[in-house]
Amino acid sequence: RVPFAVGEWYHCFSRGIDKRVVFATRDDFRRYQQLLYLANDITSINRSNFSHRSHSEIFHIPRKQQIVAVGAYCLMRNHPHLLLQELVEGGITKFMHKVGTGYAMYFNVKNQRIGNLMVKPFRSKHVGEDVYFRHVAQYIHLNPAEVFEPQWKQGIVGNVRLLEQKLRDYEFSSLYDYGRVARAER
Repeated sequence: RVPFAVGEWYHCFSRGIDKRVVFATRDDFRRYQQLLYLANDITSINRSNFSHRSHSEIFHIPRKQQIVAVGAYCLMRNHPHLLLQELVEGGITKFMHKVGTGYAMYFNVKNQRIGNLMVKPFRSKHVGEDVYFRHVAQYIHLNPAEVFEPQWKQGIVGNVRLLEQKLRDYEFSSLYDYGRVARAER
């Protein structure tokens, strides 16, 4: 892993240990999305302090100072992909630790297990050029295509329009968020 630098972008990802499913239910995906928001702060979080809040209310909780910018994300059943910009020194490492620890604690209590959930350390790749930035954002947003059209990487897609719609409707990706904003602005 390359060292992180403030102001730079990185594609960060990990996999479940033994490629295990780490997001089995809609609640699992949503908990991770909530942690992407709550952990992005210089202060510590205790997710149980917000257990009375709805999913949408979580995203209105004030934060003191963000430590990363999230350019794109996609959560797959056995791994997350994140496009992150470091805003403060050590921000990405701290953010990934908070998200990973918080999610593992939730998952382990829910599933009555102990130990690490994702392969450590998380992997990262520096996004140093605009061309790669555009490519990695598309790569992240296209990740669910394999769920809907298993042979899409070989150029075999049954219905391109249906695949596009399914990608736009995949609620565990920032592409869904981008579409929601665009729909609201119309």
